Amino acid sequence: MIDQLTPSAIALLKQLINTPSFSSEEDKTAAHIENWLQSHNIPFRRRDNNVYAFNKYFEESKPTLLLNSHHDTVRPNTAYTKDPFDAHIEDGKLYGLGSNDAGGCLVSLLATFAYFYDKPDLNYNLIIVASAEEESSGDKGLNSMLPVLPHIDVAIVGEPTLMQLAIAEKGLVVFDATVKGTPSHAAHPNDNNSIYNTIKVLEWFRDYRFEKVSEVLGEVKMTVTQINAGKQHNVVPAETNLVIDVRVNDKYTNREIADLLQAQSPCDVITPRSLRLNSSSIPKEHPLVQAGIALGRETYGSPTLSDQAVLTCPSLKLGPGDSTRSHSADEFIYVKEIEEGIKLYIKLLEKVL
Repeated sequence: MIDQLTPSAIALLKQLINTPSFSSEEDKTAAHIENWLQSHNIPFRRRDNNVYAFNKYFEESKPTLLLNSHHDTVRPNTAYTKDPFDAHIEDGKLYGLGSNDAGGCLVSLLATFAYFYDKPDLNYNLIIVASAEEESSGDKGLNSMLPVLPHIDVAIVGEPTLMQLAIAEKGLVVFDATVKGTPSHAAHPNDNNSIYNTIKVLEWFRDYRFEKVSEVLGEVKMTVTQINAGKQHNVVPAETNLVIDVRVNDKYTNREIADLLQAQSPCDVITPRSLRLNSSSIPKEHPLVQAGIALGRETYGSPTLSDQAVLTCPSLKLGPGDSTRSHSADEFIYVKEIEEGIKLYIKLLEKVL
């Protein structure tokens, strides 16, 4: 069965690559996924551009394992030398936008779900969600699915990890901050220039260290990423605006980070845009993780954000491909990675299902 599912999954991935699916514009790739499920005699449902299905012998009394990956993409960058929407194989590499992030993971999980779909007497129910709007953290992505799905006990989120076990993932809070001053004509003395006032604020953000360090995810990473001030060359602006990107480890909640910065930072105003993209993790002792370790996989903490951020259950990030290729020019995934990924997903689940 694996020998039949693997080429079918790769053919689907080519279709997905050939079809633009920027965040919130995934309707055509959703249709491809629907057609693929239908071709494998798997009933499915759709909510906006999220496509989902339940295993044949779903029983409410059993715990539920979610398989999830996304079919939206970022927009191609200007450094591409190949057509980002031309899925083609060169030297064992399948090129195209979304091939690595996260098309290879998605089709591998779909093949895995199809493999287990009609098997009776599983220890877990299985749900698969091919989600939308992951790249934009949009309102109609996986987060919108949670109210309509049964209770989820554990999840595998498909993102490129070289099929290693990402047992924790940093959360994200983006802050908008303001440093105020006195507006004036540039020709006159002014000891309260908001831009100059920002120097000490920037030094504070550069030097600040959060006390709690995670064994898996390390320190909280805080970075000023944008500065904006002034509209005319001869006017000292009344305020300078900053954007601060904070990657949160599993020792803090996003609310705790916001409270700390609002109490301690030297900004006049600092406001979080959202607190819903939390850090996530799964205990190393969890049967899924132990099954992966038994298969020779290594554990690590991931600095990048995924749909794990909207889940409240334990979740494992795992998938074929390499995270360093994501959002890069001439994105690709090795065909061999998909073939091995499907086999490893199945072996992993066979140990717990």
